[in-house]
Amino acid sequence: MIKLAKGRMSTAAVVGAVLFMIVQVITSLYLPNLTADIVNKGVALGDTDYIWSTGMKMIAFAVLSVIASVGNVYLAARTSQKLGQNVRRDVYRKVINYSHDEMDAVGTSSLITRTTNDVTQLQNAWMMILRMMIMAPIMLVGASFLAYQKNHTLTMIFVIVIPIMIVFMGILMRFAVPLFKAMQTKTDKINLVFREGLTGVRVIRAFRQDDFEQDRFDVANKDYTDNAVKVNTIMALALPIMTLIMSGTNIGITWWGGHLIAQQALETGNLIAFITYAMQILMSFMFLAMIFMFIPRAQASAVRINEVLDQTTTITSPAAPKPIGATPGLQFDHVDFRYRGAEEPALADIDVDMHAGQTLAIIGGTGSGKTTMINLIPRFYDVEKGVVRVNGTPVNELDLQALHKAVAFVPQKAVLFSGTVRDNLKYGNPDATDDQLWHALEIAQSRDFIEANPEGLDYHVEQGGGNFSGGQRQRLAIARALVKDVSIYVFDDSFSALDFKTDALLRQALKNDPAISTRIVVIVGQRVSTVADADTIVVLEDGKMVGRGTHAELKATNATYQEIINSQIREGDEA
Repeated sequence: MIKLAKGRMSTAAVVGAVLFMIVQVITSLYLPNLTADIVNKGVALGDTDYIWSTGMKMIAFAVLSVIASVGNVYLAARTSQKLGQNVRRDVYRKVINYSHDEMDAVGTSSLITRTTNDVTQLQNAWMMILRMMIMAPIMLVGASFLAYQKNHTLTMIFVIVIPIMIVFMGILMRFAVPLFKAMQTKTDKINLVFREGLTGVRVIRAFRQDDFEQDRFDVANKDYTDNAVKVNTIMALALPIMTLIMSGTNIGITWWGGHLIAQQALETGNLIAFITYAMQILMSFMFLAMIFMFIPRAQASAVRINEVLDQTTTITSPAAPKPIGATPGLQFDHVDFRYRGAEEPALADIDVDMHAGQTLAIIGGTGSGKTTMINLIPRFYDVEKGVVRVNGTPVNELDLQALHKAVAFVPQKAVLFSGTVRDNLKYGNPDATDDQLWHALEIAQSRDFIEANPEGLDYHVEQGGGNFSGGQRQRLAIARALVKDVSIYVFDDSFSALDFKTDALLRQALKNDPAISTRIVVIVGQRVSTVADADTIVVLEDGKMVGRGTHAELKATNATYQEIINSQIREGDEA
């Protein structure tokens, strides 16, 4: 927790909160003393002037205590909220720079929990620290000293009460702390199941697995709820038992104090002040116990947040990056790649050399390594062996920002952001003009349905592009990539939702465009018709390159390619 707070909390605000709290505690400790003086010197002696003067003094101290309390709460809240803001910012910036490996290792659902719920626990803990953790020990020591001053005999009652409180709080913490720690893991589980259910809702409905998924969520939800009920039940015992202890203490002090007053060994005002100090002492113990129960949960959250921030990012820019070449080029020089923890390589001995103006197509069965291969181009992963070069320079020797500026990537799943069509297209090139946007839409075969809407480029895009069909989303994602002026355009099975006619028109438009025709186009496809016009077709099977050549060459000589063709044509058709 302290590690996370360093550099993310204002030192001046923390010091201010502490000073305000000290003033509040001092005034709170001084007020019972004034009450005792009013009773002993004013009421007992009938001195009205003394009662008024001391009463005004009490009002002044009470106002000062309120001001100090407000100042402490304001600074504590502001500082803890600022800490949360800074931690969320740093976590987000860290995660944005994660490689695919790190994302896979932590998991999206867990990252969401750590950025929201865990940060909230951290904020609440620091709020408690700046409020209670500072106040409790000061008040405990101060109230104990002042109570002893009022009557050292009565303080013996604490010899009985305080051990009882310590034992009770110890038992409470023994059962509550492990349950508090478990809350975060169980929150992760709920988020995971809930997110999977929302993301895969169409699949769930298609396979009529609604009941199964509901049962799965109910199990995770019940597990979390049972844990929460247990911990809150334990915590619910704290207040009534503490009230019982404090009431018993009051009775004991009043009974014992009454005997002392009868023996003229104690003044009435001092008994009233002593009772107030006793309550402050016991409340201080309760505050400390509450802090020691909540801090472990916050510490567990801090550990989880630090795991994200301390995660070593494997994909980073080199200390002395080489400049990227101006001439488009793409080479896979005997590349091997293996996923983290995998026994077998996902790619083995991939060897391809493409130049400006050429189109590379990659085809193969499911799980053959097509997407893995193109993920190496923008360096989403690092190769195990061999070299991937972009514009003549190994990608691991390039600055990541320069590399990503040279590559436009359209993933398998078309992702659109809420906003407008213009906002989404400018994601690729913020400086693009409307003419450039319309040109990209025209190549991507998207101009017709955007022009059909009166809003045009300002056509609203709902979250995830929910107001567009799958094919429209794909075409808009392609247009977004085409707005970007790059050396290499990569399409990862981005034509899968398009009909054959639109697919053909789009590929023809790519080939006819004066700018794009001088660059390198990489197409991952499932359909032979999508890849047939490519200058070089790479056939993958189980991560190995089992064929490389043109459509005509592979059709004549490559058995795997022939199987793919035969699986996609009807009898009497010709590929």
